[in-house]
Amino acid sequence: MNSPVLLVDKRHGVATVTLNRPEAMNALSAQLRLALAQTFRDLQADTETRVVIVTGAGRAFCAGMDLKELGAGDAGATAFDKSVVGQDMSEAIAAFQGPIIAAVNGHAVTAGFELALACDFIIASTHAKFADTHARVGILPGWGLSQRLPRLIGVARAKEISFTGATVGAQQAYDWGLVNRVVEPEALLPTCQALAAQMASCAPHVLRGYKRLIDTGFGMHLPDALRYELAVGSESARQVSSTDIAERREDVFARGREQSGDA
Repeated sequence: MNSPVLLVDKRHGVATVTLNRPEAMNALSAQLRLALAQTFRDLQADTETRVVIVTGAGRAFCAGMDLKELGAGDAGATAFDKSVVGQDMSEAIAAFQGPIIAAVNGHAVTAGFELALACDFIIASTHAKFADTHARVGILPGWGLSQRLPRLIGVARAKEISFTGATVGAQQAYDWGLVNRVVEPEALLPTCQALAAQMASCAPHVLRGYKRLIDTGFGMHLPDALRYELAVGSESARQVSSTDIAERREDVFARGREQSGDA
């Protein structure tokens, strides 16, 4: 019996989505892309799921598009067509309104690199390696790599990565601001799960609204973004009662005491 190409584990408002083609280094076959798109649509519709962690089974996060499938003549070309695959994977991920954490356990190459960049931030294992081989394969990116990477690490560094196809290790990725943290392999999922649990404990509508506020404002000029934030923040304040604030204030203090170790 064949194993599913994607595994989903839901616990306490956090869904862990695992690419499960370890024998192919989790390369994005048409079946896997379709499964990712459908899974993220389902998670967006699930009111209990607030945060998603994306990772890979085995030694790779994702080795990119399944080049063996794409090179299989007409069948490969058909598999690449969005009308066959269904709603585009990147669009389905972008439509998820809560935080998405990429837990990069190994190689994240080309389309796999794009998948990691489509998440809100990346936590990397010391075994993580990133590469953009679009120029070597002979195709331009279409899932956000050429736009997200320069905004994250700067234009010159992004060009170095993309124009050479060179591999970037975990420490260099951290030094360049590509990843938030680098942890030992055994600590990768526990670290992501702890971060996800903290996020899932926030007010759900505010968590979603904060992500939208940052993402929308980031695409604006600063004066426009500040006006946008003021408008959104003012509307948010009008919808919160003094009782709500008092209750949440005590929760914030309690969490602060817990994290500091005070009784």
